[in-house]
Amino acid sequence: MRSSTIFAVALLAASAAAVPLEVSNDIAERQTKPYQIRGVQDPIYHLYLQSLPGDGTPVMGPEATSEYFTIGDTIQSTNTSLYLNIGEASTSYLPLTFDATATTTAWGLEGDTIITTNGSPYGRQLNFLVCDGATSGYYDLFLQKGSDTPAGKTCSNYQTIHLPCLC
Repeated sequence: MRSSTIFAVALLAASAAAVPLEVSNDIAERQTKPYQIRGVQDPIYHLYLQSLPGDGTPVMGPEATSEYFTIGDTIQSTNTSLYLNIGEASTSYLPLTFDATATTTAWGLEGDTIITTNGSPYGRQLNFLVCDGATSGYYDLFLQKGSDTPAGKTCSNYQTIHLPCLC
């Protein structure tokens, strides 16, 4: 009986060692494969992150003009090679910019959700603020750290942005 128990434990250990762990490969693939980044609730349901045509400001807009991004501790457009950065402001909503240099290295993924990470100057944030843009069909996008909104704009708090479904 004792030898069969030892054999069973040895067999279980050998089979566990032979099973590949997909998690780390999945994370590595998500960080190197370019993806669209989309909204998942109104008013930006199925609108996508991109540069506002003619302006370069990060906005949520139609899929037809969306960009693809590689995501790690930075977010870089594969269309333009520009990086998504977080600006400074005295309000709880922080402007986003596309720049040639990555000054924000706080990005991360929580499942398919774009976040700023715990150890970053922003803490773990997953909420964004969107406001009607000057161009119809596009929404200005801000990192949301509180409940402030720009005066005179129609905005929606607590939006999240995501990779396509990884189901």
